[in-house]
Amino acid sequence: MTRQAPTSQAREVARAAARWLAMIESGEEGVDHAALQHWRDSHAEHEAAWQKAQQLRQRFASVPLSLGMATLDRPVLARRAVLKRALGVAALVPTAWLLGRELPLEVWRADLHTATGEQRRWTLVDGSTLQLNTDSAVDLDLKARRLELLRGEIFLRVAGSTPLAVRGPYGVITINRGEACIRLDERTCQASVLSGSVQLQPLRGPSVMLEAGQQVDLQASGAGPVSAFDVAQLGWRDGVLVAQNQPLADFLRELDRYRPGVLRWDSALEALRVTGSFRLDNTDRILALLAASLPLEVQMRTRYWVTLTPRKNIA
Repeated sequence: MTRQAPTSQAREVARAAARWLAMIESGEEGVDHAALQHWRDSHAEHEAAWQKAQQLRQRFASVPLSLGMATLDRPVLARRAVLKRALGVAALVPTAWLLGRELPLEVWRADLHTATGEQRRWTLVDGSTLQLNTDSAVDLDLKARRLELLRGEIFLRVAGSTPLAVRGPYGVITINRGEACIRLDERTCQASVLSGSVQLQPLRGPSVMLEAGQQVDLQASGAGPVSAFDVAQLGWRDGVLVAQNQPLADFLRELDRYRPGVLRWDSALEALRVTGSFRLDNTDRILALLAASLPLEVQMRTRYWVTLTPRKNIA
C-alpha cells in the first residue's frame, strides 16, 4: 500500500518534535522544559509526535557492544573521543529517522540542498548560476541539461545558447538564455522571469511562453493566468526580505520560511502593515524591529518557540 504523503502541518510538527529531541539529547544547557511541556499539551498531534520521538530515543539509546569493545585497547583520550562521537551519532539517529519519516526521501538524497534560513550559490560547469533559497533541494543532470526541483525555491541564470529545463511536480519549465526564479509550494510552482524567455509545459493544458517581467503559477490542473511580478519579491537572492505596505500575516508567513522552530502570532495582529528591507541573516533582529515599530510584543520561550501578541497598554 502506498504511504500517503504527509501534509505541511504534519511535517512541521515532526520537525518541531525532532528539534526538541535534538536539544535534549545534545545536553544543551538552558533547555526550556516548561516550553516543551506547553508544546506537547497544546495539541494532540504534538503529543503523538513527541511519544514517537521518545520511542525512537529508547530504540537508539544504547551504543552497540562491539563498538564499545573496539575502543578498549585505545589510549584513554582516543577512547573517550570515539565514544563521544558514537554517543553523538546515537543521539542524532532518532532525530534523522523521525524527520525522514515526514520528509520525502529524495530531499535527503538531493544533489544540492539548503537548510532552513540558508541561501547558497553555485556556478555550473557551463557558466550558468544556480542559487537555492531556504529549505530547498534540487537534483542535477547537466548532461541532459535538466534540473529537478524537489523542494523550495531556486534562481537560475542560464549561460550559453542551450536551454536548461527544470522539472517539477506540475510540469517542465525551460529557460532559454536569461534569468528566472522558480518557487515550489504545497500546491503550486511559480515561475518568474527576470530576463530572456521561459517556456512552461504543464502536465495538463497548452504550453505558455513568458517574457521578462512576467510570472505564472503551474498547478495540477494546468497553468494559471500570466501576470506581472515585483522584483522586490526576489530580494532573498541578496539575503534581504522586502515588504511594501504588506499585511503582517503575509510577512510573517514569509519570515517563517527562514526561521527554525515555531513562529506563532495572535490573529488580532494580522491587519497591521509592514514596510522595510530586513536582513535575513538575523531573524531575531527582524522580530525586534517589528516590536519597535508596531504595537506588538515578542514572547520568546526559547529560540525555537516564539509568539507575537498585541502590546499591552500600561496605564
